Amino acid sequence: MAPPDRWLHTPPRRSATFDGHAIAEIRRAAATGIYDIRGFGAKRKLPHFDDLLFLGASMSRYPLEGYREKCGTDVTIGARFAGKPINLRIPITIAGMSFGALSAPAKEALGRGATAVGTSTTTGDGGMTAEEREHSSILIYQLLPSRYGMNPDHMRQSDAIEIVVGQGAKPGGGGMLLGQKISRRVAEMRVLPEGIDQRSACRHPDWTGPDDLEIKIHELREITDWQKPILIKVGASRPYYDTALAIKAGADAVVLDGMQGGTAATQEVFIEHVGLPTLGAIRPAVQALHDLGMHRTVQLVVSGGVRNGADVAKCLALGADAVSIGTAALIALGDNDPHLEDEYRKLGTTAGAYDDWHEGRDPAGITTQDPQLAARLDPVVAGRKLANYLTVLTLEAQTIARACGKSHVHNLEPEDLVALTVEAAAMARVPLAGTDWIPGDGRR
Repeated sequence: MAPPDRWLHTPPRRSATFDGHAIAEIRRAAATGIYDIRGFGAKRKLPHFDDLLFLGASMSRYPLEGYREKCGTDVTIGARFAGKPINLRIPITIAGMSFGALSAPAKEALGRGATAVGTSTTTGDGGMTAEEREHSSILIYQLLPSRYGMNPDHMRQSDAIEIVVGQGAKPGGGGMLLGQKISRRVAEMRVLPEGIDQRSACRHPDWTGPDDLEIKIHELREITDWQKPILIKVGASRPYYDTALAIKAGADAVVLDGMQGGTAATQEVFIEHVGLPTLGAIRPAVQALHDLGMHRTVQLVVSGGVRNGADVAKCLALGADAVSIGTAALIALGDNDPHLEDEYRKLGTTAGAYDDWHEGRDPAGITTQDPQLAARLDPVVAGRKLANYLTVLTLEAQTIARACGKSHVHNLEPEDLVALTVEAAAMARVPLAGTDWIPGDGRR
C-alpha cells in the first residue's frame, strides 16, 4: 500500500481580488502598454434601483383603479425662463448620443421612436443631422466642450439646448471617437481630418466657473431669442453643489448622469472607478433644489442605468421630474441582439457583452459608420421597437403609481419606498425595509 502524501492539497481556489477579469487585464496591459478603451457603462455591481421596493396600497392607502382612474405622465421642462418650454407626454427622454458614435439610421430611429410617444431626443456631440431633425418632433441640441458641429442656426432649429459639463461614465474626462468611425461625413460635420482619432476636451473653453457659465447661458438665450430651455448636464460626482451652481447660473433644468450611464468610448478605468452610482446622486441633487426653493421649478432629469418602468418610478419617487435613457434605447433598437451571436463571436465577444463600440464593427449597424453595416438597421422598424419599449416603461411606471394611490407619476414620493440594504437606505434616504431606520439621519 502506497504511503499517503506528506502534504494534502485543497482544491484550487481563485482569488476574489485577482479574479479572472483582473488577471486578464493585467496580462493585456503587460502585452500592449496601453489602457483599455470601451463603450457601454459600468459593469461592476453597484447599489442600484433593484435595492429599493415600493410600498403598495393596503389598509392605510387607497389604490387607483387601472382601467377607470387616470394617472398622468406628462412633464414640462424649461418653464423657469424659456418662452417655449418643452412639453413631453411621458417622463422618459432619449439621452444625447452623437452621430459619429452612432450611425445615421440609428439616429433617425431614435427620433422616430421618441416622436411616436411624444418625447424628446438629443443630438450628442458633433452637431445635428438632417435625418435627426426631420424625425424628432422635440430635439434637444447638445453643446459640448469640443464644440464639434456647433452651429447657431441649428441651435435655433432645436427645441432646447443642453450644455454638457460632464457625463456619468467619465466625469472630469473628455470623449473619444477613433479614426475608424470618422467617416467623410462625420469629419465634415466636426471639421476634422477623415480617419484620424479624435479626443474631446474635458472642459469648456468659454468659462472657468458658474459666473462665467451664467454669461454663456445669457449668450445662448440671446441667440435663441429667450425661447429655448437651457439644460445643464453633469456627471454625478458632487451632485448637491453641481445642482446648486447650475441653478445659480440660470439653468432651466439639470440633467444628472450617474456612473451606470453609457458612453461610446472612454478608458475603462474611468467607467468603473470615477463618479457616483445613480442611486447615490439623486437625493443630494433634490436637496439642493429644495434648499434653493427650486424643486419642480428647475426640473431634474436623471440618467444612468434606467432599464424598466420600476426604475423610472423610483427616480420620480426620489424627486426627479423625468429620466433619460441611452444604453437601454440602443438595446431596444437591436444592440447586442442574440440573433447576431455568430457575428459577435467572430469579434471575440458574445451578445449581451459586446462593448467595443469604438471599433466601428457593430454587426447591428448601430455603433458604426461602416455603410454596409449601418444599412442593416431599418430605422422605421427600429423606431417602432423603441416606441414599444418607451410605451411599456410608461405603463409600468403608471401601474406602480396607481398601486401607491397616485393620480400622477410625479406624486410618487420617498415615503412610498423602502430599501433592502443599508447602503441603499443611506443613499436613497428611505427606511430599511421592516424598520423606520434611515442610516445617517441621526435617529436611532
